Amino acid sequence: MIEIVAGAPVEAASGDVLVVPALSGPTWGAGADWVVATLGEWVEEYLAAQEFTGKVGQMATVPGGEAVDYGRVMFIGLGDEVDAEALRRAAGTAGRALSKYPSVVTTLHELEIEDAAECVAFGFISGQYRFDKYLSDPKPARTETLTLAGADAAAMAAAERGSIVAAGVSLARDLINEPANAKPPTYLAAVAEEIAADTGLEITVYDKDACVEERFGGLLGVGAGAVNPPRMVVLRHEPDGAKASVVLVGKGIVFDSGGLSLKPPAAMETMKTDMSGAAAVFGAMEAVARLEVPVKVIAITPLTENMPSGGALRPGDVLRARNGKTIEVLNTDAEGRLVLADGLSLAVEEEPDLIVDIATLTGACKIALGPSIGGVLGNDDAAIRAVTAAAARAGEKVWTLPLEEEYAPLIESPIADVKNTGGRFGGAITAGLFLGHFVDDVPWVHLDIAGPARADKAEYYIPKGATGFGVRTMVALVEDMAS
Repeated sequence: MIEIVAGAPVEAASGDVLVVPALSGPTWGAGADWVVATLGEWVEEYLAAQEFTGKVGQMATVPGGEAVDYGRVMFIGLGDEVDAEALRRAAGTAGRALSKYPSVVTTLHELEIEDAAECVAFGFISGQYRFDKYLSDPKPARTETLTLAGADAAAMAAAERGSIVAAGVSLARDLINEPANAKPPTYLAAVAEEIAADTGLEITVYDKDACVEERFGGLLGVGAGAVNPPRMVVLRHEPDGAKASVVLVGKGIVFDSGGLSLKPPAAMETMKTDMSGAAAVFGAMEAVARLEVPVKVIAITPLTENMPSGGALRPGDVLRARNGKTIEVLNTDAEGRLVLADGLSLAVEEEPDLIVDIATLTGACKIALGPSIGGVLGNDDAAIRAVTAAAARAGEKVWTLPLEEEYAPLIESPIADVKNTGGRFGGAITAGLFLGHFVDDVPWVHLDIAGPARADKAEYYIPKGATGFGVRTMVALVEDMAS
C-alpha cells in the first residue's frame, strides 16, 4: 500500500513528480500558479500548444528543470466546478498515469471541498490497483509515497480514512478477481478469519454439517451439486457503547454455472465475480473495524458454488429456508436469492436497526440501469434514503427501484410459500419481492450490483475487472449511523 505523508509546502518539497490542479481556462489551482510563475512563460505556451484547457480529465506533463525540485510536473484538469467525485477521479487518473514513479507530491488536497485529502488519497491509491499475481511478467505500481504538500493534521486524518477505505476496496477487488478454482468457499472463510485476526472482529464459520444443523436450506440446496462444501460466515464488530446496529448480508456465489439451468458458455466467463457482494462486505468490515466506528455491525456471507451434477438442485425442487418458509425452485440459475434467504433470516434474528444486503443478483437490473449504476429496493423509505445518501457521499451511483406489491403474484407458487422466479419482465423487482419474504418487518435495503460490480475498461480510479463497488457505500452508511 502506498504511504500517504505530509510534506513541506509545494515551494520547499521535492519528488519525482508534482501533480497540480487546473480548472477550465485554464485557471491555475493550488500550487499550479507557483509552478507556472517559477518555470516561466514557456509553460503556458507549451500547454496552449497542447490544447490544454483544464477541462475534466485532461493531463499535461512538463519537465521540472532546474527551477523546481521535481523531475516532472503534471497539470490535471478538473473542469468548471470541482466536487468530491471529480477530485477522486482526478487523483485516480494521476495515480494510473504515474505508477512508475516512486515519489509523487501533490496539492490536489488544497482544493476547497469537504474531505479533499480523503478523496485524493482514495482516488490515487485506487487508481494504482493491479491484480497481477498470475502474470509471468507483472508490472506492479512502483509508487512508494504520495506526499500532500503542506498538509495539516486534519488533512492527514482525512487521508488516513481514504487509505483505509481504499484498502477495503482493494481487498474486495482481489477476492473478486481471484479465479474460481483458487477461491472455494473454504478459502473465502479463511480470508474472513484472517480479517478477524488482524482487526479484532469476532467470527463464526459454519461448515456443511453446521449448515444442516442451522437449517440453511437455501445455501445447502444451491451447493448440492458442488464438490467444494459451502460455508456460512458471520463477522461481528461490537464496540462498547454502540450507537446503532446494522447487519450486512453479502451474496457469495464463488462460481455460478447456472446449475442444471446451465448458462451458455459466454455467460459463465465472468461468473467468478458472482461473489462480489460477499467480497464487498468483507472489505467494508475490515474498514469499519480499522476506523473504529461506534456502531454494531454484523456481516453475514453465505458462500457456495452453483454447479451441475447428479446431486444438484433440480427445477421443481422445494427448499426450506432458515425462517421456515418454503421455496419452489423453477430456475436453478436464480440461486443468489436462495442463499440470501438464509442470510437474511439469520440477520433478522439479530434484531438490528437495519439490514442491508448486497448482491450481483439480476441481469434485469443491469438492463434497467446500465453497467455503472446499482439498484436500490427496500421496505422502509427512511432506510432507503439513508443508503442512497451514503452512496452519494461515497461516490457510488445508485438508483431506487419500486418494490411494487402488484407484482407479488408473479412469485406465488401453488405448492410452496414462494417461487424463485417471476418471469422475464421486472426481474429486479420480483427478486426484491422474493427477498422481502425473509426480512419480516425489520427495515431492510437491497443493493443489486450486477452492473457496477464489474468494469469492462479501466477509467479514473476504476480498474478493468472487479470494482469493489459497495464497500464505500456500506462504510459511509455505518459512519452516518454513528452520527
